[in-house]
Amino acid sequence: MPIKLNELTIKQAQDKLDKNEITSVELTKACLTRIKEADKKIKACLTVCEKEAIDEAKQADEKRNKGKKGGLLGIPYLAKDNILTKGVKTTVASKILENYIAPFDATIIKKLKKAGAVLLGKTNLDEFAHGASTENSAFGSTHNPWDLERVPGGSSGGSGAAVIADMCLFALGTDTGGSIRCPASFCGVVGLKPTYGRSSRFGLVSMTSSTDVPGPLTKTVEDASLVLKTIEGVDEQDSTTVDNKSGDYENFLFKNLKGLKIGLPEEYFVEGTGVGVKKTIQVAVEKLKELGAEFIEVNLPHTKYGVPAYYIITPSEISSNLARFDGIRYGYSETNNGRNSENDLMSIYKKSRGHGFGPEVKRRIMLGTYALSAGYYDAYYLRAQKVRTIIKKEFDEVLEKVDLLLTPTAPHTAFKIGEQVDNPVKMYLEDIFVTGASLSGLPAMSINCGFVDGLPVGLQLIGKRFDEAILFRVGHNYEKATNWNEKKPNI
Repeated sequence: MPIKLNELTIKQAQDKLDKNEITSVELTKACLTRIKEADKKIKACLTVCEKEAIDEAKQADEKRNKGKKGGLLGIPYLAKDNILTKGVKTTVASKILENYIAPFDATIIKKLKKAGAVLLGKTNLDEFAHGASTENSAFGSTHNPWDLERVPGGSSGGSGAAVIADMCLFALGTDTGGSIRCPASFCGVVGLKPTYGRSSRFGLVSMTSSTDVPGPLTKTVEDASLVLKTIEGVDEQDSTTVDNKSGDYENFLFKNLKGLKIGLPEEYFVEGTGVGVKKTIQVAVEKLKELGAEFIEVNLPHTKYGVPAYYIITPSEISSNLARFDGIRYGYSETNNGRNSENDLMSIYKKSRGHGFGPEVKRRIMLGTYALSAGYYDAYYLRAQKVRTIIKKEFDEVLEKVDLLLTPTAPHTAFKIGEQVDNPVKMYLEDIFVTGASLSGLPAMSINCGFVDGLPVGLQLIGKRFDEAILFRVGHNYEKATNWNEKKPNI
């Protein structure tokens, strides 16, 4: 049975486009058709730019006819709806920005446009990227294509679901504390959180400025390397970006794993992790041993403080970043029914934010405001930052002894929609294995390493700062020795 165009990987599509076997218009139309077919059930997309996408695809074909080839030219993708796209709605899955149309492109969108990639639309997420399930969206939950009663993970759940359902060839997400890796794990795709500073944050709707980083969700590790190669690089609009391009990642993809040292942190294989997940990860470890990798047990004793520190730092930065949404400058505004009194301005603030923000956003704003308030700053925020420094130091010391680390991405497979929505503390614990790399600014990638009861299990690789290449090398070798990335849900 011939493969459908929307089911191609970026690399496969590149080859066919370069050989003039297909056009970008045909590829784009195949993805748009798939969105129409499948998204009624999955609800991964908030906006679809059908006319604009076909126009961009035509332009890509014209460039190709003039001799331009390779890269992401003519490759259709979706972007998480907290990434600004000029002339296209950017809602952040919130009522407060429901009709907001961005006046400029995020830097990573500019780079993709320059490369000739085709934007199909915007994907669903937890409101303002606050969550691990995509249930916090003001426009409804996204459903996991493997089981429509389950979550796709979050906050980039729409992007993860869209990639595994072949609605696009890749999608963009953002990762603050696992928001790319969690949906990658639950949906069975590749999700890369680049090193903090590798790709520009300019044009992201800010959540936690000290850990936010955009990255790709793709069908293969090789595809992730192709997207990162396009979106990485220093940006004068973002002072945290670093001019540290790795160059051609393809040089690293095909190196074998002989002599490579991989650390297994004891603290990431703890009680509470599902038995099936542990077994699946162990099978993956044995496969990597067969491929030549050496495994060493290591310790990261402050791992247990990662989630508590993260959930003080994150709400604190959120309360500051979201202060701009006041009902005056842009977004949803409650005008107090036209009444005028000396208290009107404060009333507009309260009502606009009260009606515009959802419960999880309000919860995080209140937690952060409390942690930053007089008398509590030293006890909470400052102490959490000191713990963060210790966690970062531990990672750096361990990564001097090994080339990278291997852990589960999540302690279990995708849970049912509504199962944890009323228990925010339990939901925060979803981030137990992913916050460490975020707090430390390290690159981390989740790949599919098998299934438990028909649901994907994510394997997380964590590398040294700016060493995404080692993640691609290990992940690509593992993919070639297995076929988990080729499995698709029946939807």
